[in-house]
Amino acid sequence: MGRTRSTWSSKGVWFAGAALAAVLALTGYAVLSGDGDGGAAPGKAGSTSSADPSPSESYAAPEDWTEPERWVALPRGKRTDERGSEVGFPHTAEGAVAMAAAANTTVVEGETTNVDEQLRLYYGYIGQAEQSPEAAERVELAAIDSDKAIARSMGVTPGQPLPTGAYVRGNVVGYKVIKESADEVSVYLLSRVVQKGGETAPEKASYSRTLIGAQWQGQDWKLSVPATRRAQEAAQDEPEPEMAAPGDVEFNGAGWTAIREAS
Repeated sequence: MGRTRSTWSSKGVWFAGAALAAVLALTGYAVLSGDGDGGAAPGKAGSTSSADPSPSESYAAPEDWTEPERWVALPRGKRTDERGSEVGFPHTAEGAVAMAAAANTTVVEGETTNVDEQLRLYYGYIGQAEQSPEAAERVELAAIDSDKAIARSMGVTPGQPLPTGAYVRGNVVGYKVIKESADEVSVYLLSRVVQKGGETAPEKASYSRTLIGAQWQGQDWKLSVPATRRAQEAAQDEPEPEMAAPGDVEFNGAGWTAIREAS
């Protein structure tokens, strides 16, 4: 099983896997890093974060598998919303992490574009009070550029279907809670994004680390700009967890918890 990182020529392709982390950067504030260099200063709601979400080109997982010391099967949401996002997570810390993981899971494949995915995530997981038509438009425009980059990276004209068997998929493989209370959780997410240019093309992979804040709003967890600001404040006094794939010895040393697929 290959657990590798490779550099992609286009940030637009990586944006497809960054999912709600990138959406938070567009709508307000988030700390994203793919190179261990740390985050950026807080941005105002509606502004673009200065954090650079580029994946690193240096990480390569070893051949030997080291069993993760911490495994969790996160709870599922009770239902899906009108756009197909899983919502209705339990009012627990693991419920908050499960929402954050769902908000950072995306698939660009077949007829599903990154515009479809980013707007689905935006309306499903950003707190309603923090949504605005202007922010949604910025998310859509950025996703359009990303779709163009994906198409070009796979050798097709933007607007045309992707090659058979092609996809870009992003999902969360680990997490580390920094601070938690009954109604707010600060958490680092370790995400893996894979790209395949067609049925016979090799699969490329990249890892990223994202710090976000989840807040209980009404009857569900939501991603929140103020909560994410507080998450960075809470994380300032400790080093960022090293990025390492589940199965690497560094994964355990960094304090990550691996996510097991729920049955």
